[in-house]
Amino acid sequence: MIPQEQLQKIRFLLEQSSNPVFFFDNDVDGLAAFLILRKFCGKGKGVAIKSYPSLSEQYTRKLDEFHPDLIVVLDKPLISREFIAEAKQHNLKILWLDHHPRPAEADDECVMYFNPLLSEPRDNHPTAYWAYQVVKNKEYEWISMLGCIWDWYVPDFAKEFSELNPELFPYTSNSAKALYETQLGKITRTLDFALKDKTSAIVQMLKLMLEINTPSQINEENKKLYPIFKRYKQINKKYEKFLEKAKTIVSRNSKLLFFQYGGDLSLSSELANELFYTYPEKIVIVAYIKGEKVNCSFRGLINVRDLAKQALHGIESSSGGHENAAGATFHFQDLKNFKRNLLYILSRMDRKTLT
Repeated sequence: MIPQEQLQKIRFLLEQSSNPVFFFDNDVDGLAAFLILRKFCGKGKGVAIKSYPSLSEQYTRKLDEFHPDLIVVLDKPLISREFIAEAKQHNLKILWLDHHPRPAEADDECVMYFNPLLSEPRDNHPTAYWAYQVVKNKEYEWISMLGCIWDWYVPDFAKEFSELNPELFPYTSNSAKALYETQLGKITRTLDFALKDKTSAIVQMLKLMLEINTPSQINEENKKLYPIFKRYKQINKKYEKFLEKAKTIVSRNSKLLFFQYGGDLSLSSELANELFYTYPEKIVIVAYIKGEKVNCSFRGLINVRDLAKQALHGIESSSGGHENAAGATFHFQDLKNFKRNLLYILSRMDRKTLT
């Protein structure tokens, strides 16, 4: 958990800042954390981070564009040393709220780092959960629910939320059912696909979402949200094609479901999530190939974060994430070696380990 005094410190820093800039991971957990904190303080700009896995130096231009007095980083496992160096050049502090394993950069003198794993190694509450704990305003509970459900987590206030919103979220403690079998889960998937757009469209999306006060307002009849639903439909059409193709390669005799694809749209995380929901007994790996780069998403009941590290041993790469949901990026030329390493590791695993 994050101690109460640290939550109060985050709140104080936001209240004292006159112009924060929020950098958040380009998924619904990051988006929800941003919306909660931005609605709370009523000031600052939001920037969805598309670089993976770190907040890279390419985003330092936003410091000159927005002239912030505080940098807030949400749900990003890494911040590049170049970005931190530039923050120091601007004499700025970084408030970093996350729930991934602690990186070395968190120890930098300009970083104020908050993470539940520091006090409880098994605490993996999503970032949106902690943003809500900072604010503690019931008006934002639904936003935290979106972020939590997206990150496969049913929070402790979900039952109470369900009693007030049974049509949106008929209560379940099963995180997969919450995501794929409830109306609230459908909203999270809609927002996730809408985040996969050009920067100008995302900026407009953020403005629209800051005007939304209840989840019931997020529907196709709300004409203001037409751009969000239009983008969702565009992406979902492609997504369904990839999903059906991936299902055709499932083998009963293999614990591994490895699907690779290319194109102009990265959906590896979303595909891996739903494939793992459909085939929970499998180790699911989805590889998205674009040019000379491969982005992989790992899902499984075993520690797939460690599996990724082992399979990438000796390969120039970046990897990280959670025990059951991890990611990695490496060069396309190393894909064959990665696959060979992966199959070798799995062949040596005890059957009980895989199940």
